[in-house]
Amino acid sequence: MVRIVTDSSSLITAEEAEKMGIDMIPLCVTIGDMEGRDLAVDMDDFYGRIAKGEIPRSSQPPIGDVVDVYEKYPDDEIINISMADGLSGTYQTACGAKEIVDNGDNITVINSKTLCGPHKYMVEKAQEMKLAGKSAQEIIDYVNGMIEKTESFLIPQDFSFLRRGGRLTPMAAAFGSVLKLKPIMTLTKDCKRLDKYAIKRTLAASVKAVIERMQKNNVGENHIVYVTHANTLEDANKVVQQIKEAIPGVEVIMHDLSPVFVTQGGPSCIAIQYIER
Repeated sequence: MVRIVTDSSSLITAEEAEKMGIDMIPLCVTIGDMEGRDLAVDMDDFYGRIAKGEIPRSSQPPIGDVVDVYEKYPDDEIINISMADGLSGTYQTACGAKEIVDNGDNITVINSKTLCGPHKYMVEKAQEMKLAGKSAQEIIDYVNGMIEKTESFLIPQDFSFLRRGGRLTPMAAAFGSVLKLKPIMTLTKDCKRLDKYAIKRTLAASVKAVIERMQKNNVGENHIVYVTHANTLEDANKVVQQIKEAIPGVEVIMHDLSPVFVTQGGPSCIAIQYIER
């Protein structure tokens, strides 16, 4: 039997994973004296602590948690679809656990080279294929093909979170904060870090620049666009509307960012991602 495994970068909660019939291994998050797991902390408390000046931190799942999941299925073919290598140690932990367990030869760890919306879509499609009776290799080949058909952009509001996470240089952070600019970050070609895509003065102008990129890449009805936000619903709704008006017929799905990604992008950040169906 094929088993699909993922981590909380997919934005799939433990309850959703159980209903889907997959295993989701959550990343870890701490802020002040609160320690918890991604997608399982009280978000009002989490944002309240940030507002008081407490600094959140995140880390990959403990390797023992990954080993435990692998060892649950000693005779199955396990496909672990992991978040992008380089943005977290999660992928390396998944690979390290594979080397520890006796059934490692039956485990494939896929570096999705993405996170959040597209990552969720890959996991959902993999499980759909599994339920349809597709082989492990068919699923692996399909997911690997999807990796080249997605792109991600982040519009942060507080540069200090990116700077602390090593996502932005201190000089660039200070420059942007002084001028009140809206930088657009995107994944590098190797998908291991965030790089500057463009700098605009307003959120609407930043979104327009992302839309122009999507239009250049013929994003339309055959794609899904994800708008994911950190406690900024009003702005996120405006972004969704702007995208729908510019690209008629495209499906746009909105999600809340999980604590781990708020830790990296900061409160009020907005991510725009797309993937081909």
